[in-house]
Amino acid sequence: MRLAAATLLVVVLAWVSLVVGVGDVTWRAFIPGVGGAEHDLLLISRIPRTLALILAGTALSVAGLLMQMLARNRFAEPSTTGTSESASLGVLAVMVLTPELPVLGKMAVAAGFALAGTGLFLWVLRQIPLRSPLIVPLVGLMLGGVIESITTFFAYRLELLQSLNAWTMGDFSSVLRGRYELLWFGFGLTLVAYVTADRFTLAGLGKGFMTNLGLNHGRVMALGLVIVSMVTATVVVSVGMIPFLGLIVPNLVSLRVGDNARRSIPWVGIVGAGFVLACDVLGRIIRYPYEVPVGTVAGVLGSAAFLYLLLGSRARVG
Repeated sequence: MRLAAATLLVVVLAWVSLVVGVGDVTWRAFIPGVGGAEHDLLLISRIPRTLALILAGTALSVAGLLMQMLARNRFAEPSTTGTSESASLGVLAVMVLTPELPVLGKMAVAAGFALAGTGLFLWVLRQIPLRSPLIVPLVGLMLGGVIESITTFFAYRLELLQSLNAWTMGDFSSVLRGRYELLWFGFGLTLVAYVTADRFTLAGLGKGFMTNLGLNHGRVMALGLVIVSMVTATVVVSVGMIPFLGLIVPNLVSLRVGDNARRSIPWVGIVGAGFVLACDVLGRIIRYPYEVPVGTVAGVLGSAAFLYLLLGSRARVG
């Protein structure tokens, strides 16, 4: 019943997303042959944008949950482990070396960079004695900062900084029909994560526990890293980065549902979609008729939630 209520709330937010904006959308827009320009606006812009918000929110939130299980730390997610920044570096590499590469090729390159950045993060963690769970996000944020600095430096020197910012802003205002469909691939990876959820739950218990049950820890880790990297690359290439989404949503869900991935993933996906929809609606009305990008709104709310979680964890450790 609670899951159904949460789903209904997401449907309401999706409806609000369809009708709120500079362009007027009335009941006529939903009737073919009657709505005219309103009907075209609905089909070409509003519906693709709303679907993109739902797909990106669902996929990134689930990717954050998987990252937390793989790193065995509640503060790990693509924007705190260098994964998103590595994907942005991959996008810059495509813009410089092969600018004519199709979207699928850009996603593949960005996914490769994201996978390498995530692997580097996990390797660095193995070299550091983790006396506190707070060390993990600090290492990830520092690594992400270094990668982002390298990306910014080369983008500035090559006069591509503005183009790169347009790619990575986390802005859904330019989403149109034919420019968001790649996000369905990320949703497919979310379904794969749900099918294999039990293995990720066991991965969160440690390598020794999985080995005793006869499961291959390395394969599960590889599958999880590929899913996280591909989802991150898909979202970055399609709409840009949405910071802290994969951190706050799984943590909020775990307070209610627990740490079982099979039970958590549906909740994480629904709450993530609702959060991104709410950020988009807020960004559209806060400075109407101008828009604040979703990435900016989510970054402000997510950073506040991140600090709250950090301080709460510090208090429990103390």
